[in-house]
Amino acid sequence: MNQISKILEEAVVALSGLPGIGKKTALRLVLHMAQQDKERTRQLATAVEHVASHLKLCKSCFAYSDHDVCAICSNPVRDSSLICVVESVRDLFAIEETQTFKGKYHVLGGLISPLDGIGPDKIHISSLFEKIKSGLVSEIILAIRPNIEGDTTAYYIHKNMPDSAVKLTMLARGVSFGSELEYADELTLSRSISNRTAYQLSDNAIG
Repeated sequence: MNQISKILEEAVVALSGLPGIGKKTALRLVLHMAQQDKERTRQLATAVEHVASHLKLCKSCFAYSDHDVCAICSNPVRDSSLICVVESVRDLFAIEETQTFKGKYHVLGGLISPLDGIGPDKIHISSLFEKIKSGLVSEIILAIRPNIEGDTTAYYIHKNMPDSAVKLTMLARGVSFGSELEYADELTLSRSISNRTAYQLSDNAIG
């Protein structure tokens, strides 16, 4: 392709580095953009550039935000005493799509996985414990992936909770073991939140 256009080649290489996009798909996207109105392509480029230069991590929940504190954390209508703990921002978006959860979030940014060298210090667990120590939290909902890493993370949080008076709950098992929350349908996820149960130690957790 470099014999045709270096510009096209560079764009294809850049896009093919994205998850789920191979070179053929990237080429189709680039050719589509080339055929579009130039102003529309510039708008796309500007939006992508803003992701790189202006997108921030919320200082409170670690979700992506336009500001230092995201719109959910700064919303006085949301219940600050109810914290939903998720693995990633994708999971946060999935739960928000159900329009049933009215509390706030805490994004871990991963799960504990000793085999991969990911310990509690590599994800946002200490800051979760700081929120609990504030005395303003009444319930922590563990909305994390039901697999070995998720159960290990849940066990660690359970064993190290700084305030035993805070209720620790988990999603009802409407989401099957090993499934990712972002792929659960809205009805299943909504019911899993509404029917959440008290945390129980899983056989998969590492003691």
